[in-house]
Amino acid sequence: MVGLKRNVVVFGVMVVVLAGLLSMAVYRRHMPHTGEVAAKGKPAPEFTLTDLAGHPVALSSLRGKVVVLNFWATWCPPCKQEIPWFVEMQKRYGAQGLQVVGINMDDAGDLKDVARFAAENGVNYPILIGQEAVAQQYGGIDSLPTTFYLDRKGGVVERFIGQPNGQDEVEKSIRLALGL
Repeated sequence: MVGLKRNVVVFGVMVVVLAGLLSMAVYRRHMPHTGEVAAKGKPAPEFTLTDLAGHPVALSSLRGKVVVLNFWATWCPPCKQEIPWFVEMQKRYGAQGLQVVGINMDDAGDLKDVARFAAENGVNYPILIGQEAVAQQYGGIDSLPTTFYLDRKGGVVERFIGQPNGQDEVEKSIRLALGL
């Protein structure tokens, strides 16, 4: 009987893992890589996305600030881990012209869940609702999190795919973009 229970548990874990892999494959198929559109040293592509309150926000409205564009999702564990780092960086460097912007890539669903997630995690920067077209402009977002660091003129200073190796690495990229 113990062996049967163990087999059922193992089978259940395998089903969950396979479902996760299938979800990632579907996500990647719908968000193919289209090249280095938002490459280091080039201007960041312009976009207008809607914030959680339904207001449009254009990237160009942030010119003159150093902008951190963080593509993320509520289901992404590394994204969840780095959000407090961005909250801290916004507090620490906001007066020096930093503006962190979260671009949420959750599937079209209940925005209330994203807003609740942001509130529960003390997010102190705007969250915009991502669109596939914008992800394509930024070279196709194949992995989450993906973060772009933009200078005050809107040029890409750095792009980071995946989770950084700690808050110090995030701060280093922000200081580079700020010219500190």
